[in-house]
Amino acid sequence: MLCRNRVLDFSRWKAVFASHAQAHRDAGLHLVRIWRTLDDPNNVFFLFEVGSLEKAGEFISNPDAAKAGESSGVIEGEYHFMEDADGY
Repeated sequence: MLCRNRVLDFSRWKAVFASHAQAHRDAGLHLVRIWRTLDDPNNVFFLFEVGSLEKAGEFISNPDAAKAGESSGVIEGEYHFMEDADGY
């Protein structure tokens, strides 16, 4: 699952995000990587390996997830479930 959040302050966002690590694992989400864009370090991309689409969907649609986003300073966000399309 590829996600993007535009946040008010990266450090604040990352602290709240990290505090939810166990909830991510419980939802079958394994954090693979976090990136920030060079021209706007408050524009964050992160990649989760998804163990269960059902659990991941429940996690994302849970109102607590929206509250966590608000408390971490998320201005806007998006997520996409992806599949491997092979290399060249």
